[in-house]
Amino acid sequence: MHHFAYSNGSLHAEGVDIRTIAAEVGTPFYCYSSATIERHYEVLTQAFAGQDHLVCFAVKANSNQAVLATLARLGAGMDVVSEGELRRARAAGVPADRIIFAGVGKTRAEMAYALKEGILGFNIESAPELDQLSEVASSLGLTASIAIRVNPDVDAKTHAKISTGKSENKFGVPFLDAPALYERARTLPGIAISGIHMHIGSQITELGPFRDAFTLMREMVLDLKSHGITLKHLDIGGGLGVPYRADNDWPPHPDEYARIVKETLGDLRLKIVMEPGRMIIGNAGILVTRVIYVKQGQGRQFTIVDAAMNDLIRPTLYEAHHDVWPVAEPQGVHDLVAQDLVGPVCETGDYLALDRPLPAFKSDDLIAIMTAGAYGAVMSSSYNTRPLIPEILVRGETFAVVRPRPTYDDLIGQDRLPPWLTPPKT
Repeated sequence: MHHFAYSNGSLHAEGVDIRTIAAEVGTPFYCYSSATIERHYEVLTQAFAGQDHLVCFAVKANSNQAVLATLARLGAGMDVVSEGELRRARAAGVPADRIIFAGVGKTRAEMAYALKEGILGFNIESAPELDQLSEVASSLGLTASIAIRVNPDVDAKTHAKISTGKSENKFGVPFLDAPALYERARTLPGIAISGIHMHIGSQITELGPFRDAFTLMREMVLDLKSHGITLKHLDIGGGLGVPYRADNDWPPHPDEYARIVKETLGDLRLKIVMEPGRMIIGNAGILVTRVIYVKQGQGRQFTIVDAAMNDLIRPTLYEAHHDVWPVAEPQGVHDLVAQDLVGPVCETGDYLALDRPLPAFKSDDLIAIMTAGAYGAVMSSSYNTRPLIPEILVRGETFAVVRPRPTYDDLIGQDRLPPWLTPPKT
């Protein structure tokens, strides 16, 4: 569910007319709904009622500080994968003891910064990383709380580029190697074993892979316990999918997901940590763009808009589908026209939708690309020297610009000429 709906002939974000934002801010822009973010977080936490748990939002899905602050005020922790994301979370008011540091390539500098901040813990992905964290923590006279990420070799049945739990993926420690690494961890200085971690992928729409992975993790926890390694928490990662298409079956409800967790892991009496990203922010955001003009090609219509692949790369990178809504509510019965929705970037891969039956748009029409809150703005770039686009947060009948559009001077001014190319002063 989301809080984008038609009212008085126009698409609204909660109580704000999208046309009003477009007139004030210009297009394209991202727009997020506070009510949707809050509802998704609350539905997830309510699903785990009775189970000790912590929801750590995956910052990589959307790192805007206004989004992070909205969740922090609800009690959410954060899952970060870089020092930059950690700094963002702290700047947004997230307590350090609610932050988990994940990722396969943590540097010594990042480890040191996180240790000094006093974060909740590190998810360890390899033996070399464990050794390096021990060295860094010991050199600082600090102790790093760790969970080892175990790769259960479970097929999440999702897109190959967002599958993370199979043996050929770069993430985690092979299931059979994990016990030995835990044995090593308890001998290392500066290391305190706290938990175990898994994450099998993203945009998962079936419960079967979760059940399979959770069952394997249960076996691992019991095996470790039998060898004297007692854990405090089990981090089940994230990955629960969202509905990108109105005409497809919806992913499982968080209640069903929580039931699987409780059935397979509940009697272990461990704190359950989870790292949802897309599930909370995915359909809490839209990308609003304006039609520049319509071009009739050889047997194909191109609707050229002012948003492009550098603003939303998911369609060309993941072959992802996003529903497309006209901002002006369609009236009565109207014919749909098969068309490609494309941007101005000089790439054939610059598209937002291909061969899609959509209304017959004309120049200056506003269009909303739905379910764009996750992996949209965070993956954007200034390719073709196109400035990053604004991000807007709506709450009720008000809205705020939470990331302004930079000027061309801002963008070009990031470059520096070396002395031999600097023009002489006149």
